[in-house]
Amino acid sequence: MKGVVLAGGLGSRLHPLTKVTNKHLLPIYNEPMIYHPIRTLVQAGIRDIQLVTGGQHAGDFLRLLGNGEAFGLRQLNYAYQDGEGGIADALRLAEPFAEGSPLCVILGDNIIEKGIAGIVEAFRQQEEGAHIVLKEVPDPNRFGVPVFENGRIVRVEEKPAAPASNFAVIGIYFYDSTVFQRVSRLVPSGRNELEITDLNNSYLAEGKLSHSILDGWWTDAGTFESLRLASNLVAETAHKETAMKESPAESKQLA
Repeated sequence: MKGVVLAGGLGSRLHPLTKVTNKHLLPIYNEPMIYHPIRTLVQAGIRDIQLVTGGQHAGDFLRLLGNGEAFGLRQLNYAYQDGEGGIADALRLAEPFAEGSPLCVILGDNIIEKGIAGIVEAFRQQEEGAHIVLKEVPDPNRFGVPVFENGRIVRVEEKPAAPASNFAVIGIYFYDSTVFQRVSRLVPSGRNELEITDLNNSYLAEGKLSHSILDGWWTDAGTFESLRLASNLVAETAHKETAMKESPAESKQLA
């Protein structure tokens, strides 16, 4: 399995910060945001990764990440997205890199507490199709939202005004080798973008979309509020881990 990190877009909701840098290079506590999705993939055993970015600050990623050796990568590839064609359009650029392999795709502003190794292994056992990851959130209208009937997802709605559930489809997706054929058949939405929700629904229509619920906290970092939340959550987690290392006996008592 190969990994794709999508880190394009203009980050307009984070202006003026993103007038001088790419959103995914902003700090989350003590590290650049982009470190988090890369590390999520690496910790799940994925060593071949492509980073898709764009805009006038794309070269900064190369200066920061180099060949990915610091993360233990076998290979770190780069692709450039012109304009803002949507998440599925950015994914399309990974076709030469994928070479028919299944993919784990993660949005560059997604920050999670725990790993996805178990989900990666489950998808390896899945013969075909796609897999999405869900998390219950207080503001599902910001995201793709699954609609359930009798415990099964029947469709995914993109940023609905009246969400049918409190779950969000977070920015971690798994796809088989048919993904690029499906992207090529997508029709631009009202935003003139190729929507990842439409891609997921194409699998769902054929009964080939599975899902899981993420363990631990999750947030994106695409707004000032979620950027602050991500930094706070990462800082709190780091402090807890440091405390446990320094005083494991006391930490057990507090737990």
